[in-house]
Amino acid sequence: MQDPYPHPEIEAVPLTEVLHALSDPLRLRILATLAADGERGWGAFAAGVSPSTLSHHMKVLRQAGLVRHRREGTRCVVTLRDEIGARFPGLLDTVLALEAQAEPAS
Repeated sequence: MQDPYPHPEIEAVPLTEVLHALSDPLRLRILATLAADGERGWGAFAAGVSPSTLSHHMKVLRQAGLVRHRREGTRCVVTLRDEIGARFPGLLDTVLALEAQAEPAS
């Protein structure tokens, strides 16, 4: 059976695609949530965005090699890909740390 969520080989992902994926505030929030909480169901990210918008952003993250999607029954579970740190050492940690510093205090 074909994987409904094809994931690129991490070695084939260009830096430009990763940087593009990291350029959107919603995608950064998704990555920050995954970095803090581990895997999450797709619905955890749906607040305030339409399903089609969320689907688009998840696809961009998946195609950039940043996340992995898998099916669990009727749910889609999203996790950060560990391999991204080996491919681009420190990049994701640095971007998420800078993003956290830029967020206004609540």
